[in-house]
Amino acid sequence: MEDGLRTSLEVGEERAVLVKVLLEESDDRWGDPLEELRALTDTAGAKVVGELLQKRNRPRGSTYLGKGKLEELVALVKMVEAGLVLFDNELSPTQIRSIEEATCCKVLDRSELILDIFASRAQTRESRLQVEIAQLQYTAPRLRAMWSHLGQVTGGAPIGVGTRGPGEQQLEIDRRLVHKRIAILRERLAEVQSRKAREVSARTLDHFTVGLVGYTNAGKSTLFNALTDGGAYEADKLFATLGTRTEAWPLGGGTQVLLSDTVGFISNLPHHLVASFKSTLEETICAHVLLVVLDVGDRNAPEQFETVRNVLDEIDARSQPRVLVLNKVDTLTDMRQRGLLEGEPLETWMERIPDAISVSAKTGEGLEVLAERVVELMRGPLLELTLETPMSDSRLVDYLEKRTDVLSRDWTETTAVYGIRIGRRQVEQLLARGSVFTLDGIPSGEALDRLWPAPHVEKERPVPPHRRAWSEDETA
Repeated sequence: MEDGLRTSLEVGEERAVLVKVLLEESDDRWGDPLEELRALTDTAGAKVVGELLQKRNRPRGSTYLGKGKLEELVALVKMVEAGLVLFDNELSPTQIRSIEEATCCKVLDRSELILDIFASRAQTRESRLQVEIAQLQYTAPRLRAMWSHLGQVTGGAPIGVGTRGPGEQQLEIDRRLVHKRIAILRERLAEVQSRKAREVSARTLDHFTVGLVGYTNAGKSTLFNALTDGGAYEADKLFATLGTRTEAWPLGGGTQVLLSDTVGFISNLPHHLVASFKSTLEETICAHVLLVVLDVGDRNAPEQFETVRNVLDEIDARSQPRVLVLNKVDTLTDMRQRGLLEGEPLETWMERIPDAISVSAKTGEGLEVLAERVVELMRGPLLELTLETPMSDSRLVDYLEKRTDVLSRDWTETTAVYGIRIGRRQVEQLLARGSVFTLDGIPSGEALDRLWPAPHVEKERPVPPHRRAWSEDETA
């Protein structure tokens, strides 16, 4: 094989053969084994011209494929004139090298293909830095087997004294350069992430935040655009969204929350990509509510839902409530008529998770119900309480009249006394504004914890503004 075949890992518009080895321990529940790899290939811009499957108890050490199946692959590559072989498995550097030598074309495994897609989609400075770090982390341990030029470099001058001795290997030079580059990129990324973490933390304290999460191509960006004026990029491709976009979502009655569209998840995401993109999911970790978007018509929806749950647990997004949003219900009738639908998936999901919400981001069906659910979660359990505040606080009185259910009104010489139905989040908003009041005769800061016990307290969470304000008042 010529060395130039791996000078670039970009897929471009190459003719590709797809390969997958089905092992006994592999998760073989997904119907068409090559469906997702086919979609990834299309997203990367390559053209599928051939496919190959093999079932084995365990992969062959040197080539992953069996000897006979490798010969079949070589013949297929020649017949369809392919310049690229894409494996849905994770290959070792030695295996990649051996298959390239046999097929005389470039070979990429699943991780390299996903990295290529991420690189083509990255738009923000943060995502570009993360992609490059992930690529270098993937490449560094594979230098020895992936390249053939890594011989020893003669020490000293080209000729004469000093040229004797083994010198330094090119492999060591390349590895040192890679690790140095990774260190530089990490420093730059740390600066960006530190600034973003402060922004996300401040936004979470000042606003109620909602995160859209789900499997890639579940329709998150379409739903985001239907709920906000965000204008997020929409495409029927995997990983159409790599960065995070946040916009206001008006819920009616003068109430709004901040909605974030995040990168889609995928099964068997390489661990170094999870680590590199964890900061991209910062909005998910800190959001008050997560909307788990699922393509209800996808036959692999159960496995996709499980993947999303596992990734959320892996990034420690466990504390906030999750609402399952069954998206694309408008496609079910057409799929049923074309014979592409098995059973009644919507009814099946509603039986499994009764509080799930069915919506169509394209037609708007169910979006009002979704907004009502978020309002309920934002307010928390509503309690009937007596709120007393100084008569001079007109902003607080205006908020009570417009944003709460007022049950009664009374006035003393200096205070306004309201009987209201109010939730925890509304009390937090009032405290963040600096309002001074009591609830059933209890100072508001104390009443907040007594009447609405927090279900979860995060470690090292920033102190909310109302907490800081009350600490200062008590000290004074």
